[in-house]
Formats: sequence, C-alpha cells, structure tokens
Amino acid sequence: MKPSKTLKGKIAVVAGASRGCGRGIAVALGDAGATVFVTGRTTRKGPTPIDQAPGSIEDTAEEVTRRGGLGIPACVDHTDPGQIEDFFGRVRQTHGRLDILACGVWGGNERYLDPIWNESFWKQPIGVWKEFLSAGPYAFWLCAHACSRIMAENQRGLIVAVTEPITSQFDGQEPSLAETFGHLAHYSTNRLVSALAHDAQEAGIAVVGLLPGFMRTERVEMHLPDEESRKRFRYDLSESTEYSGRAVAALASDSNVLTKSGRLLFVADLADEYGFTDIDGKRVANFYKVVLGH
Repeated sequence: MKPSKTLKGKIAVVAGASRGCGRGIAVALGDAGATVFVTGRTTRKGPTPIDQAPGSIEDTAEEVTRRGGLGIPACVDHTDPGQIEDFFGRVRQTHGRLDILACGVWGGNERYLDPIWNESFWKQPIGVWKEFLSAGPYAFWLCAHACSRIMAENQRGLIVAVTEPITSQFDGQEPSLAETFGHLAHYSTNRLVSALAHDAQEAGIAVVGLLPGFMRTERVEMHLPDEESRKRFRYDLSESTEYSGRAVAALASDSNVLTKSGRLLFVADLADEYGFTDIDGKRVANFYKVVLGH
C-alpha cells in the first residue's frame, strides 16, 4: 500500500539522490506529495561514476514527479561548502522554507569491487580516505549546517542522516581497510546525529540517523548477479531502497517526531511502529538482528 499525500506542500531536499537509498527516499517522498529537490553530482550530460552505475538526478526527479510530487534536479557537490551555501540559498529564496533534509551522500561505494583493496595500503590512492570521510560525515555536516538555518526560522524541520550501526563482527577476521574507512565514516555520522540534536531540538528541528537493512541498490544488483553470490550475502532478506523512503515519509508526517531526535532508528523498527510495508507489500525484518544478532 502506497502512502497517501500526507506531505503535499512540504519542501524536501534529498542529498545524494542519483541512485541508491537517496533515490528511494526521493521517490517515496514524491509518493507522499512532497516537492523534492533531488541533488547529487551525476547528471545525464555529465561524467558517469567510475563503476558505470546507472542513475542521474534528472532520472530521479522525473520519477518523483511521476509519482505525484514535484521533482527538481540540482547538481551539487556535497563536499564543497560554497556549492552547499549557494544551493540552500536558492531553496530559501524560491520557497522560503525547508521541511525535510535526507542526506544519503556516501563515498567509496563506487569502489565496491575495486582491485586496489587487494594492494598494500601504501600502494593505494591516497584519496580513498577522502572519498569515505568527505563524501560521508563531512557532507552531512555541511548539509545539516546550511539547512538548519532555514528550518530554525520556522521552528520546525526534520534532518535524516542515512547511516549504519557500528558492529564488531567480521566472522573472526580483522576488518579490511575499506571496512575500516566505512566504519569511521558511519561512526562519525552517528556521533554527529547525537551531537547536533540538542541545539536543533530547541529550534524545533529533529535530527535522526536512519539505519536501512540490506538494500537492493543499483550497485548491489550489479555486483550480485548470480544465485550463488546472492545466497552468500542473504539477498533473500533484502529490502528496496523505497522502504527507507517510506520510513522518512512516516517520520516527516509524525507530529511528535521531536521525541525521536538524537536517535539511530532502524527502518524495520519504524515499519513496525508506523505500519508501512516495502513496495512488495511485505514488512521486511531487521537485517542486523536476523543475520548479526544485534
């Protein structure tokens, strides 16, 4: 069952919405009737990611509009403070308000199967650190910093950081360098959610971390093409990216969302609380609890 148009008239920004979880959030907000600024670096006429993953901000924006919202594509490098300031300045100038920010910007995903990870760390490009940490917690910080000034003027708003829980389970093995970088990025984001929540709550702004399960992103579909690999990674327990989007829509429709500020929220738990399902009508279980026991 699709959400009703509970967010009609609301203004949202979804950062990193060319593909992946960001795209799922943007189109789900479109389902709920929101006006959605779809931001990211991948445009139809621009360069593609190094792994050739599909998707663009224009594709997502058109789907938002097709779903019943209004999708507005905006090319933004979320690691550039100047571009962030210019973009949110345009949002304030054109709409005078901002109700929702969902930040799904992450770096390193394009190197999922990159052979560089098989090399000694001193043989790897020095920029991989920046890919994870800049296009992750730093991007979230820049977006939250800029959007909060608009939200505070109206004493309301919702800021969502897409992140992951930090676990120590690696099947008895030491984490790889890529896993270490990813953990540093997610840990930093999780701490930011908690740290920003106090000031934001006083201004009527809720800040939460959103924890999806195993999502069927474009890159997952690219890298798990056969039944054997899907069985190994428990593809049977996966969820669509729109499951996360429906969680954001539910949070944005909740008049008591401030009570959740500062918390890390599993999408599966929010589905149980708010009663929404995935696009196939199923309520997907919490992947981390089922597989990792957390």
